[in-house]
Amino acid sequence: MVATDALWAAASTEVAKAEAEKVATAAVANNTELAAVYKEAESKISTEPALLLVAALSHADAVAAEPFAQPLLAQLLDQCSAKSPAVRGAAEAAATTVISSLSPYAVDVVLPTLMAAMDLKKLWQTKVAAMTALVALSKQAPDQVKLNLPTIVPVLSGCVCDAKKQVKSEAIASMSIVCASVGNRDIDPFIPLLISAIATPAEVPDCVHKLSATTFVQTVEAPTLSLLVPLLVRGLAERATAIRRKTAVIIDNMAKLVDSPHDAAVFLPRLLPGLKNMSAQTSDPEARGVAERAYKTLQRIGAEGQVTAPARASVEEVHTTLKEVITADAPDVKLAAEHEAAVLYVSSLAAHLINVRDFEPHTWKDKAVNPFLGAVLGDKAGAVNETFLARCFKEIASKAVEELEDNEGEDLCNCEFSLAYGGKILLSNTRLWLKRGRRYGLCGANGTGKSTLMRAIANEQLDGFPPKSELRTVFVEHDIDASEADTAVVEYVFLDPVLQTTSAPDRAKVEGVLTSVGFTAEMQQAAVASLSGGWKMKLALARAMLMEADILLLDEPTNHLDVNNVAWLQSYLNSLTNVTSMVVSHDSGFLDAVCTDIIHYEDCKLKRYRGNLSAFVEKKPEARAYYDLQESAIKFVLPEPGFLEGIKSKDRAILKMHKVGFRYPGMDKNVVSNVTLQCSLNSRVACVGPNGAGKSTIVKLLTGETEPQDGVVWKHPNLRVAYVAQHAFHHVEQHLEKTPNQYIQWRYAIGEDREALTKVNRKINDEDQKDLNAIHVIDGEKRQIEKLASRRKLKRSYEYEVQFKGLHPENNKWMTRDKLIEMGMEKLVAALDAKEAAAQGLYQRPLTTSVVEKHLMDLGIEPEFGTHSHIRGLSGGQKVKVVIAAAMWQNPHLLVLDEPTNYLDRESLGALASAIKEYGGGVVMISHSSEFTKALCTEEWKVGGGVMIPTGGPSENAHKLAEFEAPTENVDAFGNVTKVKQQKKTLSNKEKKKKQRLRAAKLKAGEPVSSDSEDDY
Repeated sequence: MVATDALWAAASTEVAKAEAEKVATAAVANNTELAAVYKEAESKISTEPALLLVAALSHADAVAAEPFAQPLLAQLLDQCSAKSPAVRGAAEAAATTVISSLSPYAVDVVLPTLMAAMDLKKLWQTKVAAMTALVALSKQAPDQVKLNLPTIVPVLSGCVCDAKKQVKSEAIASMSIVCASVGNRDIDPFIPLLISAIATPAEVPDCVHKLSATTFVQTVEAPTLSLLVPLLVRGLAERATAIRRKTAVIIDNMAKLVDSPHDAAVFLPRLLPGLKNMSAQTSDPEARGVAERAYKTLQRIGAEGQVTAPARASVEEVHTTLKEVITADAPDVKLAAEHEAAVLYVSSLAAHLINVRDFEPHTWKDKAVNPFLGAVLGDKAGAVNETFLARCFKEIASKAVEELEDNEGEDLCNCEFSLAYGGKILLSNTRLWLKRGRRYGLCGANGTGKSTLMRAIANEQLDGFPPKSELRTVFVEHDIDASEADTAVVEYVFLDPVLQTTSAPDRAKVEGVLTSVGFTAEMQQAAVASLSGGWKMKLALARAMLMEADILLLDEPTNHLDVNNVAWLQSYLNSLTNVTSMVVSHDSGFLDAVCTDIIHYEDCKLKRYRGNLSAFVEKKPEARAYYDLQESAIKFVLPEPGFLEGIKSKDRAILKMHKVGFRYPGMDKNVVSNVTLQCSLNSRVACVGPNGAGKSTIVKLLTGETEPQDGVVWKHPNLRVAYVAQHAFHHVEQHLEKTPNQYIQWRYAIGEDREALTKVNRKINDEDQKDLNAIHVIDGEKRQIEKLASRRKLKRSYEYEVQFKGLHPENNKWMTRDKLIEMGMEKLVAALDAKEAAAQGLYQRPLTTSVVEKHLMDLGIEPEFGTHSHIRGLSGGQKVKVVIAAAMWQNPHLLVLDEPTNYLDRESLGALASAIKEYGGGVVMISHSSEFTKALCTEEWKVGGGVMIPTGGPSENAHKLAEFEAPTENVDAFGNVTKVKQQKKTLSNKEKKKKQRLRAAKLKAGEPVSSDSEDDY
């Protein structure tokens, strides 16, 4: 029996510490005495000597003491709140020593004790001590702590909101350290933001917004969900419907992204009540629908989790098995009461290893069984360990990997991953298998994540994809920075930082490659800003050629390229026998000519089909829209243009250019000269020509984006023109933090299109200002025109109310349009005309969220993206749809599209083609897609050599009368419906006589009749 009397009688801390070390040394020397010593220490645990003894025992022999020390952890933590400073200090030291000596596989054993010590009823010193122990545990066993984050995070979240500042600050610090073990690259940058949002509820909305715009490329597992759930619970409790709705969307999609339904099922009790309340109490029916959808998804996941939950081993079952094995393999060993603690502790460690599917023999032998049972079983410990491991082992079926039809060629990548962009699951646990020399066409609808996948590969975010140090991957895009706009073409390529760190070519090689793709010596010295869209794409391709890539990622490479350049690109890609290409393109002919394989998005998976696009469509007939635009399964609706004063026939000119010429600043000759054309409501015009010929220039002159140096551009005073530029994203690049709905409301909030205010024909230059400052003699008085106040009809033209500087409005004077233009007030006249024209187009429908949402849906933008997602998070095709929808809000009479086929998928392209056919206004388009233009256009403007030659003519509907339906009702911003008073129709003589006969018959019959004054209407 180990003597402990001197320890309990110690008069000072120093004496007690020395005596504790003596007792510990004696106890571990005789292992059978350990149980008795620990039992005695437990009986006096509230005293300093007992706490010192517990610490000394763990120091003397950590392994021997471990089974006996960990059951005392709860009492050690409680003593950290003792009134005596000496006892508190000794308790903290003992707790630290016990934790530091634990096996990493004992996390499951001690974690319930630590969580219980953080309970609200515990004293604050105990809570802080438990969090300190948890941090120490996370540093020495990060993998095991990570697996328990679903249990840890809710408890720490409660401590973050504790009233005691010491607890709150320790909880925030502990949570930051513990959560660092989650190991998810997508979530790691958000950890401080998530913790801050838990501590400060006011930050929850901003955190939800940022989370919804995050691209997820790693599978979401239980540890990741444990971090997100506290935020999502708070998001569901927010007052703002928009935040609650976005939270429900994230929940719905995150649940789909989880690999194991059992992982998500753990969190259902915390999320389901909030979703149920939202679906029952939210006034917005659309938001209710989102909540109901998320609720059903979680219920389904819960059912799957119960079915697919992996079998878990309980400590009791493992303990029984271990005792049976000891009895069978070591019959001579009689387990005494003092051995029970070690056997039970080994059972706890083994249960953890079984549940994490760790059956490595050396782990069981060296970490879990022999260290603790060796002293009990002696030379039989090895045999017991082997039999015990065999009894516990359960084979886990490995995930089957779908084999493709052939295994020929060198593998460049064979990885499994998930991909999500905040509020939408793009790919879930799918496989990407690429081989050297193959050319893969990546096909899928707008918004499925084609560009996001390529960018994730280029940014080295894709889980399992080889890094650029092993596999040189180049993403081809024309990404010219505004600061480099004036850089010479050859300098721009030569000085590219990525190029210099990869192949580092000399200047001669750069010039040679640029020459090979068509850049003349003069073009190589020109500024990159002077290049057309097609030449900018060729510049990006030339830069990629110089990087000597293993994999080329090409996102819409045929955008802006004319027919000859597309043929060159086809030939170049087909010649690359040692380079793999992955191409996103909606040009079916290009994919047919280039691709050896098609990778298709199907139900959040990537499925590979051997052969080109034709072979793919044969195997998947529902994809016929890739060939025939009329096969599109979706439909767009363009708003009808509305009344245009004086236009009775659809072939009457509404916009004209006469002998127009234009050259850019610094150029010696015109880009285009002597251009004469006209547009009508019946126009269906394709503007075609090679890259750099001046097609976009003509369109900009037509729409007022630029002004000609020669000739005249005339348009109907009330004409409304919708213009979608070649680089359509420029329309929205300053509004990426707005939703599409907010963007349209902002754009038209002032009663006209804000974008129209930036056009050159609306801006006042120095010459215009000089005309405005001029003094005119009017009615014998010298006056200076300040502005035009209003407009009214005057025969076949208009007259304008002129307000003069320094004079009261009662001195305003009405002046004719021709007179004002003669005085140099053309831009003031144009501005008022544009404002009046816009008002006529906008008054027909209110600028409210619900009406704009319906308009966006007509152009293929669902409410999820149109009203509840920022523009920044939309795909390229979705952004183009937003730009078209915004341009069409004003009910234009003429739609001008510069490269509308860029970024739109085949389904959307077919829907747009069908909508244009039904559209009642004129359409002018620039496109290199002959399939698209031939299906729609009856006229062609061929541009080349500085001239424009019109061919073709109006369709069979050219002489059809322009029919406009006046609105019968108007809806204001509050949803009030008012009937619009219709203009009375003047009756013909025949109709008047008929009405008079009916009136006479009614008088004869004694019926009431209207007055004679109404007979003419």
